[in-house]
Amino acid sequence: MAETALIVRVPEAEPHVSHLRHQFDPSESLGVPAHITVLYPFMPPEEITPVVANQVRAVALSCAAFGFQLSRVGLFPGALYLAPAPSKPFIALTVALVRQFPEYPPYGGQFRTVVPHLTVAQAGGWRESSAHSELLCALYPSGGISSRCSELVLIENSSCRWQQMDVFPLSVPSYEGG
Repeated sequence: MAETALIVRVPEAEPHVSHLRHQFDPSESLGVPAHITVLYPFMPPEEITPVVANQVRAVALSCAAFGFQLSRVGLFPGALYLAPAPSKPFIALTVALVRQFPEYPPYGGQFRTVVPHLTVAQAGGWRESSAHSELLCALYPSGGISSRCSELVLIENSSCRWQQMDVFPLSVPSYEGG
C-alpha cells in the first residue's frame, strides 16, 4: 500500500549508524535515510496535491530551523534509537502538522506522546544488546552527533522503495545584534 511520511534527514548520523541500520533496520534497505520522523503515516501520495504541499510548506515556514545533538541512546520495546536534544522543536513540528492535518495523527494514534527519535535497530534480545554496544562505541569518540533541522522531507513508498517526493524549508531565524 502506498504511504508517505514527513521526516528530518540526519546525514551527519550516517557514518555512525549506517552499518547498524543496514543490519538491524529494515527501512534502511527500502531507501529510508537516517532520519527523525515528524509525521507518519501521512496521507496517500496520490492525495498530495499542490494545495496540500502548500499547506505543509506553510507549516514548515512557521517553524524556525534549529540545531540539535544526538548523544543519548534510548530503547523502545524492540527498538534502539538516538534521542535528539532538544526534542521540543521536533514535537512542535509534529503538533503543528497535526493541527493542520488532524486526520493524520502520529503513528496512527497508537501512542499518547510523541518521542522524537532516530531509529538505529529494530531487534530484541542479544541482537539489541549487541547493537546497543556497537552504537555506544560509534558515538564515544565524538561525544555525539551534531546536526541541524532546516527542512522537512516528504518521502513516499508506492513502489516498495521509499523516495523523496518534496522538500519544505523551515524559516531561517533572524539574529539581532552585532
